[in-house]
Order: sequence, then structure tokens, then C-alpha cells
Amino acid sequence: MEPLGRGEPAQVGRYRLLAAVGEGAMGRVLLGVAPDGRLAAVKRVHRGFAHDPGFRERFRREVEVSRLVSGAYTAAVMDADPHAETPWLASVFVAGPSLQEAVDTTGPLPPAAVRHLAAGLASALTGIHRAGLVHRDLKPANVLLADDGPRVIDFGIARAAEGGTDLTHTGVILGSPAFMSPEQAEGRPLTPASDVFSLGALLVLAATGHSPFAGTSGPQSLYNVVHTHPDLRFLPPEVQAVAEPCLAKDPARRPTPAQVLELLGPLPPVQRPWPPAVHALIARRQAEVTAVLTKKPARRGRRIALAATAAAVVVAAAITAITLTRGDDGATAAPATTVPPPVTTTSAPNPDPLGPDKLRAADLCQVLPSVPGTGKLTPKIDVHFFECVYETPQGQWLGLTVGGPVTAKGTAAGELDGLPLTIDDKTGGCTASVPIVDRPDATIGVEASQAAKPFAQPCDSAKAALTEAVNRLRAGSPAAPGGLAPVDPCGLVDTATAQRIVGPVTKVVPAGLHECHWQVGGEVVVSLERGTRPVQSKDSYYDSAGTVDLGGVTAYFTTKRSNPASGFCSLTWQHRPLEEDFSENVVVGYRTSASTLPDAEICRQAQDFAKAIRPGLPKP
Repeated sequence: MEPLGRGEPAQVGRYRLLAAVGEGAMGRVLLGVAPDGRLAAVKRVHRGFAHDPGFRERFRREVEVSRLVSGAYTAAVMDADPHAETPWLASVFVAGPSLQEAVDTTGPLPPAAVRHLAAGLASALTGIHRAGLVHRDLKPANVLLADDGPRVIDFGIARAAEGGTDLTHTGVILGSPAFMSPEQAEGRPLTPASDVFSLGALLVLAATGHSPFAGTSGPQSLYNVVHTHPDLRFLPPEVQAVAEPCLAKDPARRPTPAQVLELLGPLPPVQRPWPPAVHALIARRQAEVTAVLTKKPARRGRRIALAATAAAVVVAAAITAITLTRGDDGATAAPATTVPPPVTTTSAPNPDPLGPDKLRAADLCQVLPSVPGTGKLTPKIDVHFFECVYETPQGQWLGLTVGGPVTAKGTAAGELDGLPLTIDDKTGGCTASVPIVDRPDATIGVEASQAAKPFAQPCDSAKAALTEAVNRLRAGSPAAPGGLAPVDPCGLVDTATAQRIVGPVTKVVPAGLHECHWQVGGEVVVSLERGTRPVQSKDSYYDSAGTVDLGGVTAYFTTKRSNPASGFCSLTWQHRPLEEDFSENVVVGYRTSASTLPDAEICRQAQDFAKAIRPGLPKP
């Protein structure tokens, strides 16, 4: 790691920057610390991309889909701002060498380690492809080796599998020639099978120390990828059996990531999958991070805050097992003398069609079948309860957001159908928004991209689409078919019950339409969301992870101790399945503040809170 360069900011978004990690084709990577102490790899894109309005919009769409990628072997996207002067993306930081660095420094990996690498990469690709992405640049530098397995990073030049969002300029191929697929080298359309070809090339590099297609120049490598068949006879048989089918020139003949896992068969459980020399290299990287975290800033006469110091737990990767079973039947009650007057958590239903109760139930992908002057709209992305992204006949993207977790920003611009209008005119797009009735903190908004054709201006499109959306919502837009969307999360637990479980409640604050915060001796957050089906976390960032039973429902928990006075426990369970691996989920998180409660007690109270909200949920 290196110090921040001259002119580099000390802060990007909510992330405080500490050091430079590296630089790639898309941007510069910096080590950052989030306000809650988590470490992040913050990538700031290069100026050439930042000045391209088309890139900003494609980047925004890619980031939105990339947030769906989850799993033990990917570095999840934490945050992003494609509209910043210099667009950036933050993902989970992994303190470990790249596969390229490990092989260059310690030599090829033994067959058992290569098989664990293959299993991790196949699992990572399963999550990436499930989200509708093709990575496009799966190379040794984008595979990091952590203590417990590999992590795939850098979806910066990924493309959506549908929609043709190509993050390139005309005539430019982004990627690494020796690890491209033949169809990518020839500029043909890509499918997930392209990443499987790259996986095969990575396995050869890991087992032999060199790429099967590397030439003396980039063009020579591309020629080899398209026309030559590598000699795999000297690969260990168990590695060749997996790598060879992945390297088929015909994409249709390659296995899927799931079939790669079948080819590998069951692997023996190991805590340290790499050779000792690689784990020593990982330890050195962890020590470098710890040194950065504890170094005195040059312009400040104090050490980095406790939150950043606690983030060193990420690189220590010390997993602590805790028992989450209850030892009694009652929840911890606060002393009667400390209970404040009751806090109102619910109100009478608001019959206004632009009020929160009606808007929660609206099917947002049915609100805008068309817009006058624009034509028929096609729903493209339906990921969240609070948003639907449409495409216009002119190639413009319109994102309709109703009561999202972040309030729209901008400047006052008069009125729209009697409601105060706000406009946020930014490079590459424009957002028009109006407040939700009785909820000035929440908005109805439309974000419009630059059109592919020049006759549609973003702000004109945003205002026209917002006008149509408001009119249709007022008239009674089609409701979403059942599920969690219509539920008011703040109404799931009354104040008396909440105080009995977690102590005095000082305030109940909704965030958007599908999340609620109970401010106590810390905070309890309940979120109702749509996403991938929950599974047990294997992320070494957490102190512990596992499952608990909530009266017949399996919930997946994680715990994290940020500092001695603050602990966190999160519970997630599936409410009902949707298509493929998606589901409607409930998340309950409890973070203590200035408390000496042990982790097991924090999670026990989170469980009690989760059990209290379950009766108010609709039947799956």
C-alpha cells in the first residue's frame, strides 16, 4: 500500500480514505473506512470515463444490478455514486494478495488448492450470473486470496446479460487478452459461458504458473485464444478434468458454474485452503492494513478513531462462535423508572392515493405503461419494492422510485399538479421528484438518463414521466400481488412490546416506505425487502454466523462487535419465494450503543424482536 497521492481526496462519500491499494483499467482503488468501521475498497473511475455521460448511465445501471450479487466468494458492492464529479464504487475490502501475485511470489498452487480455487470461482460466478451480469474480466488480478478462500472482485466492466449495456467505446475491447474467451476476443456478444472460459484459463495459471494463451503481445494472445488449443497434458489429472471442458472454443460446449462444481465433486473441509507460503503472504497483507489503520494521520495529532481500529478485525479474520439459544422464557425488561412515555408507532390509515399506505401497495412496473410524447415504456429492472426501471423507444432509461430509503435531492422548481417539485439536473441524467403526502422525508421521483437519440432531454423526460406517474397513482394504480410490499414496518411492533424487549424507546422513525428504525439504547431496524434468498454467511468480516429457529422459520444471523461498547446482530429470513433464487425477505438488525451486553444477549433480544413482528406479517 502507498500513501494517498497529491490532490487525492481524504473522503469519498461517507468513506474516509487511508491509502492507495492499486490501479486498473477503470480506475484507482483506495482503502476506505465506512462510518460503522467496515473496510472498503473504493474505486474512483478514471477521468476519461467520468467525462462520458453515456458511461455514467451505464455505470449506474450496472451498479444497481451488481448490488444483487452476494455470496461467500465475491466482494459485495457496499455503496456507489455514479453521479459524483468522479464516479466511484465501494466494495468489501479483502486483505489478501491477488492470484497473480501469489503465483508469482510463491509458485504454482498444489492440486488440492487449485480444486478449492475452482470451487470458489464457480460459486462466485453462480452469484454473478444469477444477478444478470457477465463479469467480462475474470483474470488473476481480479481474484484475491483470503484466508478461507478466493474472492472475485471488480465488476467495474461487467455488463448486464440482457440489455447490451456495454461499458466500452466503439472499437475498444476491455479485458485481459490472455484470459478472454474467443467470442470476447472477436467482439461477439457475450453470455455467462464467456466467464467459464476465463475460469478454465485461471485454473491453468494457478496450476502451472502461466496462462495457456499468453503470447509475446496482446494481439498474439488474442490470436491464441481464438485459434490455438493449449497443451494441458502436464496438468494434474484432477485439474485437467475441470479446466479442459471450460476451455472449449464453442460456448455451448462449456459447463455451467454449477456443472463445474459437479465435476469437482465433494471437497474435504479445510480452514486454510492455500499452501503455507500463501497464507504467510496473506498475513503480511493483513499486517500492512493494520499498520495503516493504526498510523497517525500527518495532519492530525491523534490516532484513527475506534471504529477504524475495530475494522482491523476484518483482516484478523477471527471467527468467534456464540450460542444463540435462549436460557429463559422472558425478554429483558428495562427498569420501570426508565421507561419514557409511550411513543406512537402507528397512525390511522391514510386514504390519500399519494399517501404512504396506498403507495406501498402499488405495482410500480404497472404505473407507467406509456408517457405522452415519449411512447410505450418497457419495464426492465424490477429489483426493489420501491423502484422500477423502464426503457423508452428512444433508448432512454426512466427509474420510477416511490418512497425509497434515500430522499431525492435537488432544487425547488415550482409545482407539479399542486405538489412542490424538486429537480436535480446532473451530468448524464436528471431527477424530478415530489413529496409523499404526510411524509415530507419520502418522495415520488423519476430519474431520466440521457437518451440514445438526441431529441429527448433528461429533465423534460423526467417531468413528463413524473406527471404521468402522479396522475396514474392518484387514479389508483394496480396493486402489487400480495406479499410484504403493502406492510407498514413501523406498525409491526407496538411501543410497549418494543420496550419490554430492548428497553426504553425514544423515537420511531420510518425510512422510506419499507424500513423502520426504533431508537433505543442503540437502534433496532426492520427492513422488508426483495432480494436473493438468504443463506448462511461465510464472510470473515463477521465475528460469527449461523441459523436460529423463530418458531418454525429459519433465520440466518450474523454478529459483529465494532468496539467494546457497541455490538450488532442481524437476522434475515425468507418470507416467501419468488422466481429462481429470489425471495421476499425480512431483516431485523439490533445495534447497541454504550452497552456491555454480550453478543449472545444482543442476538437473543434481536430474536425476541423478530418473533414479535412475525404475527403482523401476511401469510406467505
